[in-house]
Amino acid sequence: MSRSLTGALAHGFLGQSPLWYKAVICLFLVLNPLLLFTVGPVAAGWALVIEFIFTLGMALKCYPLMPGGLLLVEALLLKMTTPQALYDELLHNFPVILLLMFMVAGIHFMKELLLFLFSRILLGVRSKALLALLFCVLSAFLSAFLDALTVTAVIISAAVGFYAVYHRVASNTNPREDSALDSDQQIENLHREDLDQFRAFLRSLLMHGAVGTALGGVCTLVGEPQNLLIGHEMGWHFADFFHKVAPVSLPVLVAGLVTCVLLEKLRLFGYGTLMPERVRQVLAAYAAEDDAARTQAQRVALWVQGIAALILIVCLGLHIAEVGLIGLMVIVLITAFTGITDEHRLGRAFQDAMPFTALLVVFFAVVAVIHQQQLFSPLIAWVLALPTEQQPGMLYLANGLLSAISDNVFVATIYITEVKQAFVNGAMSREHLETLAVAINTGTNLPSVATPNGQAAFLFLLTSAIAPLIRLSYGRMVWMALPYTVVMGGLGWWAVTYWL
Repeated sequence: MSRSLTGALAHGFLGQSPLWYKAVICLFLVLNPLLLFTVGPVAAGWALVIEFIFTLGMALKCYPLMPGGLLLVEALLLKMTTPQALYDELLHNFPVILLLMFMVAGIHFMKELLLFLFSRILLGVRSKALLALLFCVLSAFLSAFLDALTVTAVIISAAVGFYAVYHRVASNTNPREDSALDSDQQIENLHREDLDQFRAFLRSLLMHGAVGTALGGVCTLVGEPQNLLIGHEMGWHFADFFHKVAPVSLPVLVAGLVTCVLLEKLRLFGYGTLMPERVRQVLAAYAAEDDAARTQAQRVALWVQGIAALILIVCLGLHIAEVGLIGLMVIVLITAFTGITDEHRLGRAFQDAMPFTALLVVFFAVVAVIHQQQLFSPLIAWVLALPTEQQPGMLYLANGLLSAISDNVFVATIYITEVKQAFVNGAMSREHLETLAVAINTGTNLPSVATPNGQAAFLFLLTSAIAPLIRLSYGRMVWMALPYTVVMGGLGWWAVTYWL
């Protein structure tokens, strides 16, 4: 009886994850208290950060919420941080949580409009390089006024729709009926090669779109949460922020778009895969059927969604309220005027975002540990001790390094607070403070595309429903982001060092 209970517990621990993965997580849980009581809290804190990054890297083995959550529960029990510190961190980042709760759900109710628009783009543009450039440009433009997570949610929603249609056709099932998209057992041999090619095609488009959110997000006050935070500290309004950051953001934007085209033309780093012709025919036939069968009520629904999208863009551009509250307004408008009144249909809109929202809470717990153990303090002190002319470039690099493994908003908060305090203490001029503020902003936005945990939009993509379907793993994301990291990070450093 004892053995069967133990076996059942071992089998249930982290579910279907591989045994070696379960063993590694158990090792982490044993190692952390030993490090804390023998080496000290700083070493244990860095170990926790590395372990959490490992759980993100193994997201396809087990959703990071469970192993990461266990690590953070242990950290709380070991008093590496406190529940109050975690609560304060969550309160500070409450707008991001609101965004995930309501904005992503709001986008769900625009799915028909998005599929309509993106299917026109996908089927209307045959050049892969032009299509990739269009995705990148649109993502950059939208991210300059919307939140990067919102834009990423739009792209993911469209990609899931396209993938579902072809996967069902390849499985010889009705493309308009629900089916298991995570299983290839029913895929006919004729379609297997095309399905793999279509996965590679979608991977490249999603990565171009995700990078586009970083290219556009760095440019404006509302593009990223840390932009708003830095702008508030500096007293910059929308036009001021754009003007101050432009010497860095605009050259990097152009270089990023050129990189997009070159990657597609040269077919490097997993880019350049074309849409199979059979897939195009299936999607075109599906779109034609949709057009022919579209009822008056469905046309009205598209118009309602379109008007709601315009209201969304205007409200976000003017920043009349927190992003999440605007998302809630979108939910109310679309559901009220399209007849969606069943709570079960409403509930489905929240399914995709809530696991990531819970994961983000765990992520903020890691940030609380970093803050309480002052893991970044030595690096901050070292940068501010450098000669004045070296500080912008080094601050950019320090921000980029830390933002690639930590939360952008947290890194920006720590650095801008320290730099602002140095200015208040008379250690620098206002002009130099503004230069360092730009270095902090661009440093947290550009090099952080190196890893999924560096950009919230990348992490959202990695842990979304589409990632396992198109075989987009942590390592593959890092590899596909590498050329962008080199170009954007390198040119950003040069611009901060020599053009500000």
